[in-house]
Formats: sequence, C-alpha cells, structure tokens
Amino acid sequence: MNSAAVTPAAKVMPWADALAGLSIAGLLLPEAVAYSGIAKLPPQAGVIALFAGLACYGAIGRSRFAIVSATSSSAAVLAAATLALSNGDVAQRLLLATVLVSLTGLCFLVAALARLGAFSNVIAKPVLRGYAFGLALVIAVGQLPGLLGISAQHGQFASLLLELGRRVGDWQSASLFTGVAALIGLFVLERIRALPGPLLVIVAGIALSTWLGARGVALTGPIALALQMPSLQLPAAAQWMPLAGLSAALMLILYAESYGSIRTYALKHGDEVAVNRDLAALGIANLVSGLFHGMPVGAGYSATSANEAAGAGSRLAGLCALAVVLALVLLFLPWIERIPRPVLAAIVIHAVSKSLRPAVFRPYLQWRRDRLVALAAVLAVIAFGVLNGLLIAIAFSLLMLLRTLATPRLCVLGRLHGGHDFVDVARHPEAEQLAGCLILRPEEPLFFANAEPMLAQARAKVARHADAAVVILSLEESPDLDSTALEALGDFSRWLSARGQALRVTRLKDAARDLLLRAALPQLSPEELNYWSVEDAAQATVAAPAQKS
Repeated sequence: MNSAAVTPAAKVMPWADALAGLSIAGLLLPEAVAYSGIAKLPPQAGVIALFAGLACYGAIGRSRFAIVSATSSSAAVLAAATLALSNGDVAQRLLLATVLVSLTGLCFLVAALARLGAFSNVIAKPVLRGYAFGLALVIAVGQLPGLLGISAQHGQFASLLLELGRRVGDWQSASLFTGVAALIGLFVLERIRALPGPLLVIVAGIALSTWLGARGVALTGPIALALQMPSLQLPAAAQWMPLAGLSAALMLILYAESYGSIRTYALKHGDEVAVNRDLAALGIANLVSGLFHGMPVGAGYSATSANEAAGAGSRLAGLCALAVVLALVLLFLPWIERIPRPVLAAIVIHAVSKSLRPAVFRPYLQWRRDRLVALAAVLAVIAFGVLNGLLIAIAFSLLMLLRTLATPRLCVLGRLHGGHDFVDVARHPEAEQLAGCLILRPEEPLFFANAEPMLAQARAKVARHADAAVVILSLEESPDLDSTALEALGDFSRWLSARGQALRVTRLKDAARDLLLRAALPQLSPEELNYWSVEDAAQATVAAPAQKS
C-alpha cells in the first residue's frame, strides 16, 4: 500500500548525510549498549542489532529518515518474553532470544509477501500512546537500580519501587551523583542541536571512569564482538507455540512503532510510504540480527527524529552512521567498555522521557473520546507487564468499540422545510415527518451485536406511529450485513407485513443490496431495493396512493 507523494523529495548533498550520520552515531552506540541492559542481554546484542538494522534497512528500506536499531519497547518486550519462558535459566534465555528475534523477522517477511502493510491499524492510536507512556514509565523505573548503584531483586513496577524505597540506605551516592549529572547534561545539551549531547556525556563519563570506578561506580564491562557464523539452535517442542505467538506480538509492536515514525516524516516531507517494502526490510534486518544473536530492531521515533533534525536527506545518513559506529567499535571498544553504568541508565531515561509527556493525552480529554482506552493502556502495562499489558489494552479498545457499536441508536427522520434534506427530528424539531410513512435510520452498522435490539427499537417506534402505512429504513451506515442482521431484517419485514404495513429499504451499499437480493425477503422485491435516497423512497410512498386513486 503506497501513499502518493505530495512533493518530490528534496535533493541533498552527500556531505549533509555524512554530517547527520556522524551526529547520530554518538546517540546510537550508547543507546544500543543501554537497551541491551533493558533486554537482560550482553552489551554486544544491542551493537549487533544496530549493525544489522542500519545495514539492512539502508540497503532495502524506503524511508530516507528512518533509523532502524534496537528500541526500548522491543527490548522490554524481549526481556519479558524470554524471562517468562526460560524459568531463570540464562543460557536458555539467550537461546530463546535468538529464536524469538529470528521468528519475528520471518513474521515480517510473511506479512510483506502477503502484502499486509495496513495490519498495524488494529492497534488504535490511544492504545499506542497509552502503551508508550506506560512503557516509558516502566523502563525509566527499571533503570533506577543502575542509577542508584544497587542490584534489585524485583522487576515489576510496584514491587521495584517498594524495594528501592526500603533500601534507601543501600543507595550509592557516587553512582546517583553520576547518573543525575549525566541526565542533567543530556537535557541541557539537547537544546543545542549542533552538539551531539549523548556522545559528549559518554566521553565525559569515560574520561572520569577511573576516578568513578575507584568510588564504586560500576562500568559497562567487556563487550565481546567476535564475528561468528550465523547459528540458530532449536528450542524444545513445547516452546514453539508460545514463541510463535510472542514473535507475532513483537512484530506488531515493532511495526506499529516503525510505521508511526516512517509515516510521520514521510507526510512532513511529502515522501512516498512503501509499506510492504518496509515490512520486508524490517524482516530481513530482524532475521539477520537474530541469526547473529542480536536484539529485535525497528525504526524508533527518537533515533529517526534525531536523524531528521541532524539534516539527513537520504538513507545514506544511516549508512554513514553505520560506518562511524563500526569505526568507533573497531578503534575505541576498550573505551566503550569503560562507560559508567549510571550514564547508560541516564541515556535510557532521557530517551524514553519523550514519551512521558502528559500532553499527548490532551486531545482525548478535549474531544471526550477514548480517554478510558488510553488510561487502560497505561495501567495495563504498569500492572500486567509490557507484553500482557499491550494485549489487554488492545482487547479493551476492541471491547469499547464493540460496546459503542452494540448500543442501538435509531433516529426518526423528517424533511427540513423547503428542502430535500432528511434529518433527525430529535435534533431538528422543525423538520416535518411525512404523512403516511415513518423514516428510520440506524446510527451504527447493523451486525450481530446490535441487529436484534436495533429492530426492537424500530418496532417500538412503528407501534407509536400506527398511521404509517409505509416504513422506510435507511441503511446508509451499513456497508454490509451479516447473517444475524439479515435474519433480524426478515423478522422485522414479516412483523410489518402482519400489521399491513410496507417496508422500503433505501441507501443500500452494493454488498448489502446483493445479499438482500439473494435472501429474497417477501416484502423486498428487487424493485424495492433500488431507492438510492430517502427522497426517492418518500416520493414513491406519496405516488403510490395517487396511482391507486
């Protein structure tokens, strides 16, 4: 599914992409190491994922701004999924992570081949925003032990906060000072776009690492980046089904996040969105990352927005960032291993802080729509974890939609004086109802959950208009009808026939008309299904008595 471009992509000089790549490399490398900690994996897992994402998407993807690397959300989901299936076995968790990331890549590729580019729309925007807020809160709290220099026993949000509160005496002042100073530096430096803030904070942390280490501040430690041949050990047979479900859920999360980032900047710059091509690019990137024991990757909003802000104009910026990161790893890996852990925790907290802005919920409060859905997503993530929380939030949003659609709302239509428009008489008392007929319009599509109660309301309104010889039912809100709605219409038709009243159906969509023609309801001949407007049906109602006289 492609969306047409509004304006052609701007031409940029290669040096602008090179500068953008140099600028964001200072952000990507420390984030990759930090996100490995969120996933409970060795630091090299995030670095491998960074290489795989930048290389594969740069070669295959379409967006000129997207930066594909490990993301905080996917790291948190990966940690929750592998911890749940491994029963605390570290080796088993590493194996499951490799399989899960690889399966996620395969799910992306299957979705690309099936051209399922729009499937991420099953997650409503309020769910995504609430989930992102709750997830950012969970991730930020999860970084507090690293910031405070302690090893926590609990991982759940509430339990972790209670544990940190009870262990105030164990907090290491040097670690806390380092983390807070790094966090302040990141927030101050982000206001100066010309400076790579995370890189400067990292350099400062490395420069002080010996002094900080002597005072008990933990350092990143060894990062093993020895190139290995791709390998994929198979898990136990009983683990395949949960892994398949988790990989599908992880793919959905990654693509919803990636598509949001890609689409935002494509609309801003008038670029095309090649959805299925991006699905394939993300699939190959995750498959490569998984085979080399890396983390899941996606186009995170923070890295993508940083790339655009740095002046990137093509995918060359991501490839330049890849070259810079590779040079940093090859030349400065011993120094990267000396990054203080509180600095990494500060980088993660700073990265997710963009999602901790209550202003994102202001439209829902202003519109008075989906407030409960967004709040439920936040609470579900906090109470049930990052994976179960998302599934619960999606289920809740679908239940709220079903509740809205299943609530029958039926209005009576009347004609505005001097015109041909038919409107709800409850909202427009000046509208006149036509003599001898009752015009009804369901305000939701007729389907199994509301067809019976909707037509029960219709019977009640017909009973109050005994003088109506004809009932006109406007089905403009129903693009199609299921079998329950069809049976309910048949019962309503027979009920009217027994009362000596005629039924006319107007404003039918093609699919609904075809179904009613196949059903051949007694009162609805093919001619009675060809009223394209309420006006047509009303004129036929007026003309019928005149023809009889």
